[in-house]
Amino acid sequence: MELRFFSVELEDFNENVSLHLGASFLFMQQCAAYFQKERTLFSLVNISSVYGLMAPRFEVYDDTPMTMPVEYAAIKSAVLQLSKYLTSYVSDSQFRSNCVSPGGIFDNQPEVFVEKYRKYCLGKGMLDIVDVMGSIIFLLSDESRYLNGQNLVVDDGFSL
Repeated sequence: MELRFFSVELEDFNENVSLHLGASFLFMQQCAAYFQKERTLFSLVNISSVYGLMAPRFEVYDDTPMTMPVEYAAIKSAVLQLSKYLTSYVSDSQFRSNCVSPGGIFDNQPEVFVEKYRKYCLGKGMLDIVDVMGSIIFLLSDESRYLNGQNLVVDDGFSL
């Protein structure tokens, strides 16, 4: 296993977290400000990851040039908490902030990775974006009107 964790410089870690998490924070903040001003129904769906709620399965990256960056885990777990924080802070059921945490999305990763990943799933393995869209559409719809500060995990059982 690559020892990338020990080679991550604090400055790089901070910059990566600041850019990605900072952008998510700013977007969430502005959504809440818009809601406060307009007082209209609002549903925000943030995208996290299964690696925001579970430890990485480093073994699926063996024999590939890929790894699971520590910054990614920090950012995705923080997005989950910020979404809950925002829901609690706004404290109005007309404003919803929820998350979807997908498992791996197929993007032409090495076959050895795809096969190792699939072994932790219940059938499909890596997902296509369309496999996650239904959950996002549900959270945006009136069907989830009183679902607030929650996280839907769409991962074909990878996180079990």
